Amino acid sequence: MTRNSGDVPPVQTGIRLRAAIFLAAILLATCARAQQKPDLWLYYSTNLQVDENVTRLEAIWRRAAAAGYTHVMLTDSKFARLGELGNMEKTYRANVERVKKIAAELHLQIVPVLFSFGWSNNMLWHNPNLAEGLPVKDAPFVVRNGEAVPAPDPPIKFGARPDWQDGNVKIEDGVATAENITVNSRLIYQFKLPTFRCYHVSVWIKTQDFQGVPEIKALAGDRSLQYQGLGVKRTQDWTRHDVVFNTLDNERVAVYFGVWGDAKGRLQWKDWKIEEAGLVNVLRRPGTPVVVKSESGTAYVEGKDYEKIEDPKLGNTPWSGEYEAWHTPPVIRTKLPDGTKLRVSWYHPAIIYDGAVMACVSDPETNELLKDEATRVRALWDSKGYMMAHDEIRTLNWDAACQNRKLDAGPLLAENVRLCQKLLGGAQAYVWSDMFDPHHNARKDYYLVRGDLKDSWEGLDKSVIVVNWNFGERDKSLRFFADRGHKQVIAGYYDGPVDQVKEWLAAAAKVKGVVGVMYTTWQNKFDELEAFAKACRAP
Repeated sequence: MTRNSGDVPPVQTGIRLRAAIFLAAILLATCARAQQKPDLWLYYSTNLQVDENVTRLEAIWRRAAAAGYTHVMLTDSKFARLGELGNMEKTYRANVERVKKIAAELHLQIVPVLFSFGWSNNMLWHNPNLAEGLPVKDAPFVVRNGEAVPAPDPPIKFGARPDWQDGNVKIEDGVATAENITVNSRLIYQFKLPTFRCYHVSVWIKTQDFQGVPEIKALAGDRSLQYQGLGVKRTQDWTRHDVVFNTLDNERVAVYFGVWGDAKGRLQWKDWKIEEAGLVNVLRRPGTPVVVKSESGTAYVEGKDYEKIEDPKLGNTPWSGEYEAWHTPPVIRTKLPDGTKLRVSWYHPAIIYDGAVMACVSDPETNELLKDEATRVRALWDSKGYMMAHDEIRTLNWDAACQNRKLDAGPLLAENVRLCQKLLGGAQAYVWSDMFDPHHNARKDYYLVRGDLKDSWEGLDKSVIVVNWNFGERDKSLRFFADRGHKQVIAGYYDGPVDQVKEWLAAAAKVKGVVGVMYTTWQNKFDELEAFAKACRAP
């Protein structure tokens, strides 16, 4: 048979056929990747010192594996202090080995959590003085009977009645009462105060079947200076509650007692008082210097003109790393003559909500603790990846250690997270999204952060996988990190409606690189574990 000039040689036909098969294989693989569901993750918090906790863990992890979960983000406060386990070490390490065997059997990849910035209490267990400090500048003291004590300037107190009030609060015989609240109900006092002074506010509260959240706020315009929760019980007899706030760079401050929004039941307040706080929770380290000087500016010498200043109750109530807002502050013991007027400057930590305190990112001892933690956690777990717990960093860039670096808050945080990633030695690094997200917390005037958190994200290498929990701005947030080349894991659930994850996944479908979705519970609620997996796998 003769082939005409238009025929294709058999060799070329074979080449084209193989090329077509190869291209088809690529297209099929691409489609398969496009349709592949993200890995299922489980957030799990525990204390591995307790044998029963490992037994409970195993039951839950078996359920997770059966439902299709492949990764567990594991957190334990002891990860930050593995070198201090003492007599507990043998039991702890044995339980870690049990957990590793369980994970291996179930084909679960463990991602340990370390570097607790934001909620830094685990790290501060080593040294409570490493807390980020808010400055008090030139507070007036006076010597009386061998002790220098605060001499308020100007004097400050609450009047019998507030400057104004709203809602359905009624004041009678010095007691403010509100019942079945339907609108904001508050007592408000307004003050002109010196900048960078520390004040203690106390009040007695009584409740009867009260369903709401009583608060004490110190507001400077739109910015809050006080975030500590009061811990008021639903029903309690008269109980004193205390908070401390720093005026920072604000002269006009309004102090509020009350409830924002609706509430049921009965709430009463009495004996509200305000005073200069003195040296409560005074921080002592090179980055938080204490300066005592005369009114004319002459500096006095610690150990010579006055005894060493320290607060023995700093960061150890009820245990190391935990801070109470108020206790009797230390005095300055001195042989200076009675009536001597002093100006005293120092730093103190801010306590946020239920006790969160931030560690200073600029103190050299903090960096040494990070190195030690990374070394020990990596040796213990030998995991492929680790989670950097930078999250809700609400105090930053105020103390001398930070300000001496001449950086804004964003670059300061960027340097820290860059160091933390380096300490992981090439293992896969993960990080919470919020402090590196301009659509979330990486912004100006975030809580008690000094400056702008803009550009914090520049500290994240593109290899870092971002664990994104910004549901409110999910489209913008996912796009921001995707455009910067980061893979992402969605942190969903948060003890809320399971089906909400579908909205996350719809947003994730618009970007590349969403590799996981996590069942995230702060309340250790695992009832919805299977339902969440099913919702994530739904068409």
